[in-house]
Amino acid sequence: MARPRIRRGLMCAAVASAVAVGGTAAGTAYVQARAHPAVRAVSSAVTPSASASGEAAVEPVARPSVDRDALLAEAMASVPVEDGAEVSVAVLDLQSGQGAAYGEGAFDTASIVKVDILAALLLQTQDAGRELTAAEKSYATAMIERSDNDSASALWRTIGRAEGLDAANERFGLTGTEGGDGMLWGLTRTTAADQLALLRQVFGDDSELSAASRSYIRELMGRIAVGQRWGVSAAGDGSGWALKNGWLPRTATGLWDINSIGRVTVGGRGVLVAVLSDGNTTKDKGVSLVEAAARAAVSVLTGQASPSATASATAG
Repeated sequence: MARPRIRRGLMCAAVASAVAVGGTAAGTAYVQARAHPAVRAVSSAVTPSASASGEAAVEPVARPSVDRDALLAEAMASVPVEDGAEVSVAVLDLQSGQGAAYGEGAFDTASIVKVDILAALLLQTQDAGRELTAAEKSYATAMIERSDNDSASALWRTIGRAEGLDAANERFGLTGTEGGDGMLWGLTRTTAADQLALLRQVFGDDSELSAASRSYIRELMGRIAVGQRWGVSAAGDGSGWALKNGWLPRTATGLWDINSIGRVTVGGRGVLVAVLSDGNTTKDKGVSLVEAAARAAVSVLTGQASPSATASATAG
């Protein structure tokens, strides 16, 4: 049964939650209609005012916030999207705390949910005070590095399927993600904002996951099989990345869901990126769309295009 798409308002709320760092606003930008902007450039400039003693006093003056959502929308205007296809992207600079989001609605996860499955498993093992078994480690390695579906199904059962995933996601701060029915973990529905929240759990310090659990997921995401090293990694400078991709051809339409999430490095800065798309006529076109969206998102935060972006464009 098809689930209703989650609209922009929920996505923006989730982005705001996703980038709360250490209990403070981490600086994500979103539409100007939001009542409480999470990205603001506050100036140290002051203006004089009269104090009760007659001496000049100073008051801080807030400068207008930077609407990086609007900047990202401008950048995305040059990204070619096929008729009928949809794309959504969320991005966060871990160093500056600045972020942005584009697009709306929920998408099927395909294989990017495998990161969520592993995070849920590790959270459960932490709660139980135990380590992963040898079998669980073997499944986790195959599931993340090679995107093995049988391994994902085994761990999906271990965590309690959708119920276990949803329980973990509630603690992770994901508000727009719903586990797939039965064994259909690939049809879990999510938003780009929620995937950014999940990446924050893996790559941030303020996390429900222990340092050991976070390090374990990062290590596996940094060893993706050679043929699967596409997607958000195209937005980095080649000095370091960790990612997980998802691709799913729909039998009813022949169209492709193509998704990519992960961390890239640009000029020594770590940037989290989540790109979701559907309605692509081919896998290759979907990959091109996801990579172009990732480069656009990262450029908005860093102000520069990555060398890999040029290489991809040259290669066609």
